[in-house]
Amino acid sequence: MSKWLKSPWLELNIMIALAVLSYGVLAVAAPFVPVPEGGMPGGVLVGWLVGFFIASTIIAILATIGGIGGGVLFTPLVMAFTPVDSVIARGTGLIVAMFSGLMATGPVMRSGLANLKMCIFLCVAFAVAAFSGAQGAVIVAAHLGDFGEGLVRMMLGLLIGGLVVYFIMGGKKVEWPDVKKSDKITEALNLRQPFYEPSLKKVVDYGLTNMGWLFAAILIVGLVSGFFGMGAGWAMVPFQNVVAGTPMKVAAANSVVLLGMGDCVAVWPYFIMGALIPMFAAPWLAGQVVGGLFGALVLVQIKAGFVRWLLIGLMGFSCWGLITRALSMWEVIQPPPHWLNFTVLGVLMLFVIVNVARELKRKD
Repeated sequence: MSKWLKSPWLELNIMIALAVLSYGVLAVAAPFVPVPEGGMPGGVLVGWLVGFFIASTIIAILATIGGIGGGVLFTPLVMAFTPVDSVIARGTGLIVAMFSGLMATGPVMRSGLANLKMCIFLCVAFAVAAFSGAQGAVIVAAHLGDFGEGLVRMMLGLLIGGLVVYFIMGGKKVEWPDVKKSDKITEALNLRQPFYEPSLKKVVDYGLTNMGWLFAAILIVGLVSGFFGMGAGWAMVPFQNVVAGTPMKVAAANSVVLLGMGDCVAVWPYFIMGALIPMFAAPWLAGQVVGGLFGALVLVQIKAGFVRWLLIGLMGFSCWGLITRALSMWEVIQPPPHWLNFTVLGVLMLFVIVNVARELKRKD
């Protein structure tokens, strides 16, 4: 049987065919649908929906490779460049992060890259904390002042900036941490799980440590994730890597599994308050299915160094956005113009491309 008729390519082909059919029907029917007063013309609406689908696919590919969840890229972009209400953006952001994780879970689990026992252990902390954070966001949405929200964003920005510096300076030690001795929790729950690394052409048996501290860190990350609706992969990957000594690719794979499990719980407070609009969310979800499968297949094959540099670029841009947003909330600076944001993104992506090129030339 052709590989195109086997999982996951079969699901991918069906999803792409349905997306093309759906948007084709909308495009044909749009000119014949009357436009209500003050409404958006059908052709413009179809254009936005197709654009959302394409953007979601690209976001899902990048997010899955980096193990950060699509919400980290989706929420800031929507809140910066569209008039969508912030609560709707945050609720949909969690949906985007959840679907990018769910679609990537199958390939990384089948390959043995994701550590299932470790994911189940950490999901207890993440799901409970993310639900609490989302519930808190719903309750205080109308009462949280700009100063308090700005302070949280500034602290997050400084934390992520510190992790970016650590990733740049850490080099190969971060990709494959050298854990001398596993902790008691790891031994008691037997959390270690060897996996085959295609880029090294051998089985890697890695150690884990400080699982208690990692559990506590994931609790904090879950609270922040649920409140801001940005997913949590941007923090779960470095925390697994730095605190517990998890290899970078394993941390990225674990992260997408955790996002799929934990954000299913976190999204409920937004769903109950009516912050999820099907017409708005549908193209983003379809794009996550397509991009998540592509990204997961790429993640299994690429070098760990590529994942590290991609994370550095994505986290660096998140750091820039968080700090400038906090300063603008405090009225210290004006919100950065779009051209400046794109310039910063371009510089960071150029930095990533240059270092990835060096990784490809380097012989392990």
